[in-house]
Amino acid sequence: MVSQFDLSGRTVAISGAGGGIGAECARLVAEMGADVMVSDLRAPEPLADFLRGQGRASVATALDVTDRGAVEAWAADCGDVDALIDCAAICPFDDWDDDGWDDVAARVFNINLQGPINLCRAFMPGMIARKLGKIALIGSIAGRLGGVRATPHYVMSKGGIHAYVRWLAKKGAAHNVQVNAVAPGPVATPMTQGENFGPENFPMKRMAEASEIAGPLAFLVSPAANYISGAVLDINGAMHFS
Repeated sequence: MVSQFDLSGRTVAISGAGGGIGAECARLVAEMGADVMVSDLRAPEPLADFLRGQGRASVATALDVTDRGAVEAWAADCGDVDALIDCAAICPFDDWDDDGWDDVAARVFNINLQGPINLCRAFMPGMIARKLGKIALIGSIAGRLGGVRATPHYVMSKGGIHAYVRWLAKKGAAHNVQVNAVAPGPVATPMTQGENFGPENFPMKRMAEASEIAGPLAFLVSPAANYISGAVLDINGAMHFS
């Protein structure tokens, strides 16, 4: 492994690791040498078993990221963590005129915005104390151009992530804690399954694969990204340039 991408001896915590981008991230950073603490609403035990089979320390935890106390308990259980990757999010496709939309919107804001705040509040103090840490969050092309098929709650939540990254990067910079995000276009995961995105109209004629988002996230928590902070990296196959 090239040293700039070597995570040997480091611990990475990944939320939303039960599938999709989060699971791909966990597998990739483990290949790069990291021990990996994984969480999701249901503890991703099969993933942790797989990672342990690859020779990495891994513990699976059931976690609701909107519960600040539970997040802080998970951070304490994880111990000294060198990097946090937050992949926990939801993307309903209901419109604001639909029945019950207000309740759905509140859930979107709680998971997609309060969740990252809870996670960073729990993990960042230890990183600051050790003068070493990286945080990678997930924004979206929806936060850049108003969505491909997304509706207002998701668009607002992901635009909020982009702003939050820049605020948090300033907080961490003096302590050698780098904070960044990725802004993917539509990704072929269970979250988007069954929705007609019309990928034949995309520049690359397809949606992204989860592994194609995991790679840039793993880069952002590697030594290769030591001087990158406050960036929101577009990964959209030439759909949008920011």
